[in-house]
Amino acid sequence: MPESHDADTAAGTADTTVTVIGAGPVGLALTLDLARRGIAVRLVERDEKCFQGSRAKGIQPRTLEVLDDLGLADAARSAGGAYPPMGLHLGPYTKAWRMHATAPGSIGTPYPDVLLLPQYATTTLLHDAVERLGVRVDFGARAVEITQDEEACTVRLQDGRLLRSRYVVGADGGSSTVRKAAGIAFEGSTDETDRMILVDATVDGLSGDHWHIWPRLRGRSIAACPLPGADGRFQIMIKIRPGDPVDLTGSALATLVRRRVGPSLTLRDITWSSVFRPNIRLAERYRNGRLLLCGDAAHVHTPAGAQGLNTGVQDAHNLGWKLQQVLAGADDALLDSYERERRPVAAQVLGRSTELYEGLRRTRPSGLTRGPDEHQLGISYFGGPLAPADSPRTATLRCGDRAPDAALPGAALSGATLSGAALSEPTLSGATGTASRLFDLYRGPHFTALAFGARAANAVDRLPWPTDGVPLRRHTVLTHTTPRTPCEAALLTAYGITEDTILLIRPDGHIGDISHVADADGMSNGSKGSNGTEGSDGPNLSAGNGTPAASPAIGRLTPALRSAA
Repeated sequence: MPESHDADTAAGTADTTVTVIGAGPVGLALTLDLARRGIAVRLVERDEKCFQGSRAKGIQPRTLEVLDDLGLADAARSAGGAYPPMGLHLGPYTKAWRMHATAPGSIGTPYPDVLLLPQYATTTLLHDAVERLGVRVDFGARAVEITQDEEACTVRLQDGRLLRSRYVVGADGGSSTVRKAAGIAFEGSTDETDRMILVDATVDGLSGDHWHIWPRLRGRSIAACPLPGADGRFQIMIKIRPGDPVDLTGSALATLVRRRVGPSLTLRDITWSSVFRPNIRLAERYRNGRLLLCGDAAHVHTPAGAQGLNTGVQDAHNLGWKLQQVLAGADDALLDSYERERRPVAAQVLGRSTELYEGLRRTRPSGLTRGPDEHQLGISYFGGPLAPADSPRTATLRCGDRAPDAALPGAALSGATLSGAALSEPTLSGATGTASRLFDLYRGPHFTALAFGARAANAVDRLPWPTDGVPLRRHTVLTHTTPRTPCEAALLTAYGITEDTILLIRPDGHIGDISHVADADGMSNGSKGSNGTEGSDGPNLSAGNGTPAASPAIGRLTPALRSAA
């Protein structure tokens, strides 16, 4: 079990491997991923308790897949609910429509719909999971100074404590102390003239079957989104103009709602309120030495499209396994691939959320409708440092693409083996012995090797793997590549398999390598190219114990996994 370091040493310091600053959903997700990997991690939070507001409330399909990997998807769906239809009130009439589209079946996800889950509920799920792995959040611990040297980082807290760790990750929001300490520019803008009051409260006299919108002249519209549960709670959004006074007392807010909507609504039991200003910024870099940025510390978005929290949690999912491998002795340059893969995603998401926010100003159904672009299922790292553009492909997938889900044939688990470091206990992932889908095989902090075809099955069993760092689980999915049942046909089609093939699935659910096995010796027809030749500029992710992560028997794997030898 990872050390939680609740007690300081006599010298006033607490040594750990990774210090995460900021216990919002992103910091908690990263801490959970590191803890289940057996990495000693400390999580510090300047506030006295977990955030209690609904703020970010849309969990996209791709983030639900991340929560699935962390063992929390079912709990999230139980705590949340379906997004309600939009209801635009125009005098005595209400125009209703569905805001979020369902992901197409061809995308291969068990979570095709956006989940309505208030941020406080997401935080609670992650916080409870972190505590189950023995890590306690150090609440009320404000970082005031962060320094680093060649060996480690030192965090000085406001109460005088010094925390020493090999890496520090800032998940501490738009005003990130870690980003400032790292000297990383935060480029973008904040519109001080565009303001909105956000309120979590019970509203008597308002039905919970719609997300209500009341357009008003001169930029004073108001909306109310019903939150999951049967207690009549809503997140209320009240637009205010630059000259409007702001009073967040309960009586003032209740009066404001009645004045804009009507006397039939009663606002009570306010649990959270805030004033929002659109902030659009992107960090120039995600890393300076041993200091790394995650979530809002690296990028802040408008609320449109439910993208910010989702992008941040996926940052954490990308970073966790890379930290583990570097800590086990892999090339430190692997951490540079975190920025090179995730920063372009954030830039794209920022552009899309800004475009959607402009649509909100017009209060038209066309500007309030969300589609596949927001689901984040199409994010790919193809062409990046770990997935060169000349890598082998299947008929449908490239290296760096997200690995889709699919139903498994009945004999899918024959020959399943585990190589590398043992998984930490307890884990949050279920056993794979009862797997019925590919995501059952991927769930957990490991790489997954899938073999399709008899020659591939023989080659994957002989694939060496480092004994340190992220472990590998191997599965012979099918010993043939010509489908014999509709289930096999669907699986082979989803992965574009037309010949004996080994696929390496990264711990974050993206394809790390595709190797086509061409003969009885397991030699790959993709054994040449920048991904497997001498002199490749990809970072070496070998755990440093001299064991090669790739074998001539299968030709090539991603450069992040080949031995320095």
